[in-house]
Parts: sequence; C-alpha cells; structure tokens
Amino acid sequence: MARLRHARGRRSTMARMDTLTFRAATPGDINALVALVTSAYRGEVSKQGWTTEADILDGQRIDPDAVRHDIDRPESRILVAERGGELLACAHVAVENGAGYFGMFSVRPDLQGGGVGKAMMAEAERVAREDWGLPAMRMTVIDIRDELIAFYERRGYARTGIKKPFPYGDERYGIPKRDDLRFEILEKPLTGTTA
Repeated sequence: MARLRHARGRRSTMARMDTLTFRAATPGDINALVALVTSAYRGEVSKQGWTTEADILDGQRIDPDAVRHDIDRPESRILVAERGGELLACAHVAVENGAGYFGMFSVRPDLQGGGVGKAMMAEAERVAREDWGLPAMRMTVIDIRDELIAFYERRGYARTGIKKPFPYGDERYGIPKRDDLRFEILEKPLTGTTA
C-alpha cells in the first residue's frame, strides 16, 4: 500500500493526508463502493459536494453487478482510498484501446475539495503509467459539467472533441432530467509525468 508524502509547507490540510492508503477493491467492498459512488453523484447527500449530478440525473449511478464485473475483469482495478480503514474515495482504472481508462471516480461528499480526490487521481495515473506502461489516460465526462471538466483540465486533461451519446433509456446510467446530455472524452498523456 502506498502512503502519500507531502512537502513541509502544506501541513494544515496535508497532515491528515499522510495516513491515506490505497488498495485494490475486493468483492467484499462492493456494497460500500455502490454506496460511496451513489453518495457522490445522486440524491440529496451528493449536494454536500460539488460533483453531484442530482440536478441532471435521477436513479442509480452504479450497480453491484457492474462493480463486480470491473473487479473481476482482466486489466481492470478498482482503487480504494482509505484512512484508518474508512473508505473515502474510489476510482476504476482499466486498460482500454491502448490507454488507461479512468472512471467511477468518487470522493465522499463531505471530503470533496480537501485533497483526497487529487491523491486518488495521482494513484490511478501511477497504476496506468507504472504498472501497465500506458502512454495516456482517458475518461468520459458529461459535456455540460463545466466545473468538473475545468477540474480535470487543471490536472492535465484536455478535451478531445470526441463526443459519445448518452445512453438514454438505459436506467443503469441513471434517469436523465434533460434531453441534451452526451459524453466527451478527455485525455492526459502519462509519458514523461511523475504525478
């Protein structure tokens, strides 16, 4: 398990980060992962954080079968960030089309903006770069989520202009509250980077 190391000048927020640990999720984590992802994106609880999709989507964000599939499939890892054994964040990283895929990124709403998400992203990128030797990381984001896209852009991701349709009618992805949703692919080169 990796431990984060931080520069001395940022002690107040980062002092608590030094106990953040990462591991691969197991089938025993499935229910907790579904609850975490749901809390970050759907319903009233998600509105405590800034990643909520509650104004544009109802319904589920993820189901146990999808989580189990991602845990079990080859070249796929759901990463879990914990402090003191408490689940704080997760992300799915996988090999897809010669690059890393980053998804299911969730941080407990009451901890968003405190550095846990940035640490989780760095660990996911490290896995793709160092464990799998991949040149880039890609993700899909609902293209009207300007604040979320700006967050990723500040971390080196760029809009590709490649759009994918939102799966209207497939409630596994939620129940849309508007009819103009679509995904855009963002990409970040991983070669030559260390975090």
